[in-house]
Amino acid sequence: MNSRRFSIIFPMLVLSLWAASARAGPILLGAANSYAVLGQAGVTNTGQSLIFGNVGGSTATPSVTGFPPGAVVPPAQVLTGSSTAFSDAAAGYNSAQGTAGAVNLTGLTLGVGSANNLVGGVYAFNSSVSLNGILMLDAGGINTASWIFQIGSTLTTASASSVQIFNAGSTGPFSGSITWAVGSAATLGTTTAFQGTIISQAASVLTTGATIGCGRVISLAAAVTLDNNVISMGNCAALAGIGGTVGTGGNGGGGSGGTGGAVVPEPRTIALLACGLVALVLRRSFGRALPSSQPTA
Repeated sequence: MNSRRFSIIFPMLVLSLWAASARAGPILLGAANSYAVLGQAGVTNTGQSLIFGNVGGSTATPSVTGFPPGAVVPPAQVLTGSSTAFSDAAAGYNSAQGTAGAVNLTGLTLGVGSANNLVGGVYAFNSSVSLNGILMLDAGGINTASWIFQIGSTLTTASASSVQIFNAGSTGPFSGSITWAVGSAATLGTTTAFQGTIISQAASVLTTGATIGCGRVISLAAAVTLDNNVISMGNCAALAGIGGTVGTGGNGGGGSGGTGGAVVPEPRTIALLACGLVALVLRRSFGRALPSSQPTA
């Protein structure tokens, strides 16, 4: 193989690997962005839920009940969800589900073993997935890390489970994002301390004492049910360095660090390693055949 063919083939291999490993990015929600809770078939609340963001049902069924005793913190308010909010949320769901380069974790339980510590990236589950224990999300030393979870069916969390972000670039505001695109229903177990935005196709149920920080809950085709919950679109402050974690739920602050299973490399890291291996193999296989760049005598 001559140097010209090598210079053409190698970039093509690199580009193909890079294209297959897209980094997760923020999912835009347009008119749905101001809603902390949005349900196509309405929102039902029991108890003293505290919501930091707008709450809305659909234009066809604008039923929002249980406020009070639940409270929406001003300037947020209870609104009739606009058709634009739901169409924008659906577009966000499709964008999340359509992001390429996912690491497939089908069959694994989040918070357990190799599905415990996850760096920023895109992760796919062909069917249902559960969270049991603490899911650690490694920000990789930056404050803009993002995670996308593509879930084919249901999302269920065990009681007292949590999602925590650690190893941010610096203490202070965390500007990354976590998006959970759920193909069916989402259910958060009692006192679950969750992080990120849930966009489900079917019903979303937050059982007693469950909280969501740094995100929201949206049901595109059913209702959202609340029971003494706290939901905040803020609460994204993170601690720097390995071991630091954001506060979970409500408007709490940072917590102490944690440890877990092996870190799963993000897709882009895998691509870089693959590119390096390809380069090494091609160089060893064809390097001797390449014409010398030294001038002849």
